[in-house]
Amino acid sequence: MSDFQNALIQIVEPVSGLPLAELCLAIEVVETSTSIDVQLVMPFPNQGLWQRLSAQDQQTLEHLAAGKTIHFDISHDIDAKVGERLPSLQKVKHIIAVSSGKGGVGKSTTAVNLALALQQEGAKVALLDADIYGPSLPLMLGCEGQTPGLPDGQKMMIPISAHGLVVNSVGFLVAADTATVWRGPMAAGVLQQLLRDTIWGEVDYLVVDMPPGTGDIQLTLAQVVPVSAAVIVTTPQTIALADAVKGIAMYQKVDVPVAGVIENMSFHACTNCGHHDYLFGKDGGKRIADLYDVPLLGALPLDRQIGDDVDAGTPTVVAQPDSLLAQSYRHAAVATAFQLWLGNSEQPEPVAIDISDD
Repeated sequence: MSDFQNALIQIVEPVSGLPLAELCLAIEVVETSTSIDVQLVMPFPNQGLWQRLSAQDQQTLEHLAAGKTIHFDISHDIDAKVGERLPSLQKVKHIIAVSSGKGGVGKSTTAVNLALALQQEGAKVALLDADIYGPSLPLMLGCEGQTPGLPDGQKMMIPISAHGLVVNSVGFLVAADTATVWRGPMAAGVLQQLLRDTIWGEVDYLVVDMPPGTGDIQLTLAQVVPVSAAVIVTTPQTIALADAVKGIAMYQKVDVPVAGVIENMSFHACTNCGHHDYLFGKDGGKRIADLYDVPLLGALPLDRQIGDDVDAGTPTVVAQPDSLLAQSYRHAAVATAFQLWLGNSEQPEPVAIDISDD
């Protein structure tokens, strides 16, 4: 085994904290006189791995490559128990409920960018707008006014395609200026219909943008489908944290694992000097995560650009894929996917290493 190959398998994947030799399902290295081709098979999407490696790790590999071109080819193989599901969800590997204890914390914006970030990491992703009373995804994804298709002779809906995502929302079925004045059971019935009557297809992750709070919609989702995990979105503000605690407690009561907490509007970075102002307090998300022994999946900044992007129908991960903002969402997406892998009781055994010289 060459020095390059030995260094490669010892590199620590920065999101999971595990060395590649323990994490990857397969590693293949092919060295030629001019290049080194590295093929990794990971248990969760992680196509941005090279960009997330520390500068020191990148420099070490480039030094050991001795002038050869390094090419990373990263794929993933998600092993998830499907269990009993609605027929329309049989090919969906994981269902992620993005939730918040209260409104106004940026949950929907986070859900949209999280879904797009998972996609950019290589996953096939669907997005369901379960906020029946205030559907916002059609606006955020720039697909207002569109209507899901109906196959001939069927009542199933062909979902909307937006920025590569498979999307459905009650916002596609009800006029934008129409108030959905529905009692809880009726709203829960609409959610079931969207889940049951949408042709989701083969999907790695179905991200569900939940309404705020702990009501009928949350209970219905937990009862109707096996949710892989919930992601709790909060701000550092004390009142938001108090409601986030209720959200975590609710999911624990209905036996839905909590993948972790995303702290939104964590800080504001000055555009002139880069100084961080903690407008709503500091480390609140971390305190909640530590209290409930769940990870802090990400700390996202308060930035006007994020709001401007979703208002324009092109969320930040799509509008500015190389920005630090987009990288923050992609880090949170990989952290979420890693937690889902950890929570799967049938994790495949790492690692098959194939080292060859050409």
